[in-house]
Amino acid sequence: MNMKTISKLSLVAGVALMAFAGVVRADGLENIKKAGKVRIAVAMGIPQYSFVDGDLKATGSDVETARLIAKDLGVELELVEITNAARVPTVQTGKADMVVSALGITEERKKAIDYSVPYATLSIIVAAPASIEIKGYDDLAGKTIGVTRATTNDQDITAKASGANIRRFEDDATLITSVVSGQIDIISSQSAVIGGINARRSGEPIETKFTQAETNLGIGIAKGEANLKTWLDDWVKTNFENGTIRKVFTQFHNRELPDDLTSR
Repeated sequence: MNMKTISKLSLVAGVALMAFAGVVRADGLENIKKAGKVRIAVAMGIPQYSFVDGDLKATGSDVETARLIAKDLGVELELVEITNAARVPTVQTGKADMVVSALGITEERKKAIDYSVPYATLSIIVAAPASIEIKGYDDLAGKTIGVTRATTNDQDITAKASGANIRRFEDDATLITSVVSGQIDIISSQSAVIGGINARRSGEPIETKFTQAETNLGIGIAKGEANLKTWLDDWVKTNFENGTIRKVFTQFHNRELPDDLTSR
């Protein structure tokens, strides 16, 4: 067999292999429907978004949103419980089909995963007892502040609070426990946690010192899942307009979502 014939055969084989790969690679939306199940990753222990209630049932605005997604997909819901730090890797590695877990939309994360249009918001704040004077990032220099690892809070404090001693916790539940027990007095978290912390904290209550940002939250999916992203974008817009998503959010957070949220 001469080199010209070998080259032709190699080209044919390469084209056939590419075609085969295109056939066997079903997209995420198709896989979900075929499996009859959607795997949605949620970091439990985020007050008001995802937590276990008195009846030991998973609930919160994100958990209920996940249930609505599964219902409208016509499939069973499998909640994949993860830590905050695992939210992006879980969809990157295919361990879940999507993540609905107070995941802020950031330019850095957009390099790793895709998002739906915003479906909710989260106010991130710095809180501490009244006796500690903090008006902005500069006042955190020399002070110890607790954050949950790999969150927008962590990124923001790391970038802007020069000279702060940052203690990173693996999830919100551990961060909250550290404040309740008095291990730390200053935290960067979300506004929804303050009431719960003060109800359990024996020391001086904490209060919001300043608001870092109002973060838009998106449903995270693996890169390249165009059909799944289109379905999720349409689903969020439809259920935002008909009030379903807004009602769920208000039920748990006692505040309204911005009218222009899905167009941000």
